[in-house]
Amino acid sequence: MIILDTLLIGGIKFVLRRLADAVDEQMNDVDALRQELLAAQMRLELGEMSEAEFAALERELLARMREIRERREKEAAAEGPMRITGIDVSVSDDVEGGPSDQTR
Repeated sequence: MIILDTLLIGGIKFVLRRLADAVDEQMNDVDALRQELLAAQMRLELGEMSEAEFAALERELLARMREIRERREKEAAAEGPMRITGIDVSVSDDVEGGPSDQTR
């Protein structure tokens, strides 16, 4: 009985934790907020939304994006200085016949 209760409670806690993580990720997704702002601009242009409604929504979305950016900056500062661990570089040569030995 105790094992069953422990497993049941542990399972419920696991699901609720995953759900909270997903909601937190969605609420802190700047790209989703940008998409929502773009959709509001389209609705404004199509006449589905008034200027006042758009202005209020725009203020809210921009404030949320500012909060997210500030929180991320604080978290990055708390983690310490940034380190570059690697660089990816790709070079393409537009000259026909392959790479050239001449310096440009």
